[in-house]
Formats: sequence, C-alpha cells, structure tokens
Amino acid sequence: MSEPEDVTVTGLVRLGQLLKLAGAVGTGGEAREVLAAGEVLVNGEVDDRRGRQLSDGDVVELGGHSWRVLVEG
Repeated sequence: MSEPEDVTVTGLVRLGQLLKLAGAVGTGGEAREVLAAGEVLVNGEVDDRRGRQLSDGDVVELGGHSWRVLVEG
C-alpha cells in the first residue's frame, strides 16, 4: 500500500465524517455500510464505530486507500 494521503481537520473528527471528507464514501449511509461490513481499518485494526473520535496521526484504510488524520488548531 502506498503512503497515506493527509486529511487536515480542525478540531475533532469522527470516523464517518473522515470517510466523507476523504471522498471514500459519498454519504453517511455509505459510511454505515462499509463500517458494518468490517471494511474499514483504523491504525491497522477493523473498526465499525461511525462515531469513533479520531486523533492526530490516526490512519484510516478502506479499499486499498489510506488517509492520515492531521488535526490543526
């Protein structure tokens, strides 16, 4: 897998929101589906919690793509 793409956020971001911000899914419903199917990894581990709060440096993976959370502010 290639280097994660950085996604910069201000303040707190939840897993479902990050998937939408990164363009991995188009809607909250799609986020729910991929999470329920166990397709999303956070820091290498399956996570199905759409409301999981992400921290600076967390890496989210889905479908061969990955994104690194960068929190500013």
